[in-house]
Amino acid sequence: MDWQGQKLAEELMQIMLLAFAVISFATGYIYGSFQMMVLIYAGGVVLTTLLTAPNWPLFNRHPLKWLESSESEKHPKPQQAVSFKKKPAK
Repeated sequence: MDWQGQKLAEELMQIMLLAFAVISFATGYIYGSFQMMVLIYAGGVVLTTLLTAPNWPLFNRHPLKWLESSESEKHPKPQQAVSFKKKPAK
């Protein structure tokens, strides 16, 4: 899953969970059934998970291009300089 795919999956998950919360609350309120509300919301969570958790091709539209191993060897990582500062004497 690429970065744009992660963003899309996150937004889709938030929208779907909010929609199922509103729908389940309204249905449970109209019918006066807490059990119906919980079941509708649980179904929405399962459906949302099935649509957003797997790595669907929809979420892989912008793949990252990795460096080849030979290319990465040409550009070694920079070494971090370690400097110790002495405290001024009083």
